[in-house]
Amino acid sequence: MHILVLGGAGMAGRKFIERLAKDGHLGAKTIAKVTAQDVVAAQAPAGAPSALEAAVSDLSVPGQAEALIASRPELIVHLAAIVSGEAEADFEKGYTINLDGTRYLFEAIRKAGEAYKPRLVFTSSIAVFGAPFHDKIEDEFFTTPLTSYGTQKAISELLLSDYTRRGFFDGISIRFPTICVRPGSPNKAASGFFSNIIREPLNGIEAVLPVSDQVRHWHASPRSAVNFLIHAATIDTNRIGARRTLTMPGLSCTVAEQIEALRKVAGEGVVARIKRVPDATINGIVAGWPQNFNAARATSLGFTSEASFEEIIRVHIEDELGGNFVK
Repeated sequence: MHILVLGGAGMAGRKFIERLAKDGHLGAKTIAKVTAQDVVAAQAPAGAPSALEAAVSDLSVPGQAEALIASRPELIVHLAAIVSGEAEADFEKGYTINLDGTRYLFEAIRKAGEAYKPRLVFTSSIAVFGAPFHDKIEDEFFTTPLTSYGTQKAISELLLSDYTRRGFFDGISIRFPTICVRPGSPNKAASGFFSNIIREPLNGIEAVLPVSDQVRHWHASPRSAVNFLIHAATIDTNRIGARRTLTMPGLSCTVAEQIEALRKVAGEGVVARIKRVPDATINGIVAGWPQNFNAARATSLGFTSEASFEEIIRVHIEDELGGNFVK
């Protein structure tokens, strides 16, 4: 089996490829090759049983999508995007990368002919929803994004559904919660502080909290994100039907509850490293985000996530810190 991962050098792409390398198979199929595309070279996981090819390219450049699918990968996982804060700050760049690149990919597959019909997993976002919200957003809630990033994801969802309906590929869109705790350095995502206030204090570093303790949001761990991708890649899509977009399960909690979970897991000394510095821009973006979901369809189809924020923190400590942190 040949798998193409777009955005393979990013956090989710790297962890997905590491999981593939560890398992050596996807469902009942042995993995023969993984192509990891990104604007920088992806690194092969240690001990990978299958070949990894790092393809350095920009999906938003015409002709690149055709080159990437020339070897006809059976599974395409589309993670490539610029994050919410960057897409909001640079309107043209956001649409070029997050929408044009996706359309180029879909068109390249369509024009490859009827003999080629891969499974395509597209990672969308809960940013497709905009206020006013219900207490819990159900599967039937309409998409009215209040950011350019959310709009780009919503358009891509519609395109995927239509291209799937027309039989060009077997597509599924999965709306990620905010992935927390993200490893590595802070990025330009407006949601980055949700991870920063956990990750940095556990590493002995001060972190800035730009919003109120009462801000509520929807979270899942990187480990859950990988499990979402694996399940989406292997599920019988006949079970999903014509509605090819699913909101992934997650955990709704306030910033105050995040901090309390950190206190229970790591202690008061770690929590003391959080510094409150209000940011009006971040507050404005976050105010338009959904806070809680009833992800009934995804749950009924076997997608799962963490049950508590303490569990999310412990996953981070186990997966990224070797079980240790700076007290």
